[in-house]
Amino acid sequence: MSQRWHKSKLFNKSNKIKLTTLSNSFDLKALGDPLRGLRQRILHLFSLALILLTVCTACAPPPAVAKDRSFPEMSLEFLGEYELPKINFEGVPVGGLSAITYDPKGISAVSSKAYRFYALSDDPSENGEARFYSLRLDITSSDPSNIRLKKVTVEGVTSLKKADGETFSWGSINPEGIALSPRNSVFVASEGVTHVGIPPFLGEFDLKTGQMRGKLPIPKRYIPDASDEKQQQGVVDNLGFESLTIDPETFSQGGLDPFRLFAATEAQLMQDLDPEQASKLRLLHYIIVDKTPQLVSENLYTLDQVPMTILNGLTELVTVGGGQILSLERSFGLSGYGARIYQVAVGAATDTSRIQSFKGRVAVEPVKKKLLLDLSQLGIPLYNLEGMTLGPRLPDGSQSLVLVSDDNFDEAQKTQFILLSLKGKG
Repeated sequence: MSQRWHKSKLFNKSNKIKLTTLSNSFDLKALGDPLRGLRQRILHLFSLALILLTVCTACAPPPAVAKDRSFPEMSLEFLGEYELPKINFEGVPVGGLSAITYDPKGISAVSSKAYRFYALSDDPSENGEARFYSLRLDITSSDPSNIRLKKVTVEGVTSLKKADGETFSWGSINPEGIALSPRNSVFVASEGVTHVGIPPFLGEFDLKTGQMRGKLPIPKRYIPDASDEKQQQGVVDNLGFESLTIDPETFSQGGLDPFRLFAATEAQLMQDLDPEQASKLRLLHYIIVDKTPQLVSENLYTLDQVPMTILNGLTELVTVGGGQILSLERSFGLSGYGARIYQVAVGAATDTSRIQSFKGRVAVEPVKKKLLLDLSQLGIPLYNLEGMTLGPRLPDGSQSLVLVSDDNFDEAQKTQFILLSLKGKG
């Protein structure tokens, strides 16, 4: 979502265990018990043992909590950042970079460690045609212990076109997410333009020509039922589909085999808005099979609340294999921009594809989340981070993770690239 200002519509209980010792009184003398002394000694020893048992139980450490196997061990390390200067490319300003994806085929004609990425501009054909850029990222790697992002260069641009080959007219598209597919195409998420009746879409575009090949089916509940204050259903204006990722483990030669795609909204659907509950977003899971893509399931994603913020949303998803996804939640408040990266596991989540609204008490198991990195702790200024992708393997064997910020075509904001090292085991 471009930050163009708009209006959009536990406690824990402690249970205390009280241990009560019950005593039995025996009148052994009245019973004429010949073993009275022995029995008194046994009773004394039993009482002492009971007291020691009670004390030891109270002092014992709490029972070990079973490790949550939903999340394999992972960690992120900050390696550096790079700010792209304000430039024009082919006469059009480079900006609004709201999504990024890595091309593993890379750049083979150079000797340095340079890699190919594609970055999507969220320009709605206002400053130029709706487009994505081809970028070259140079990473210094002479010393594996001192890996840095050296430079980012814009090398090419591709205009997005409709199925008929025509470019998108001004305001007819709101591009926010991009993912490279194994069949020489990119999938692009458009939030739609609700206030003028333009619905959201998830489309596939040819990597070379930029022409649309087709669209994924989107459930009716995502489509706005009105373009004004009467809207009761669908994505909220400028808060629709923002995240898009394809599972790299399902890539095949030529893209002949089915592959998995995930998409999510930045904020709640209109029918899910509930000020008394946490933000409940929807995550879609597709299987892309030739020309008949199928929606497999939908899950609830709960957005974390960040104190003192006026803007908070899910801006990116990245599949990392092993059934794991990384999510990027971006916020803006009195202290500026913030961002957090989470591990996400969808395996045990409820399929919510038949739930029209999350309002009220709906028994739903959301996807599991675990905070992996709070980027505000890096000690660097943060900007409007919206894009994230896996990159190449680094010289130390770790997986790179690259983030990019959307400068909103604002002179005061920056196009910031951040390089992280992802380490862990599946």
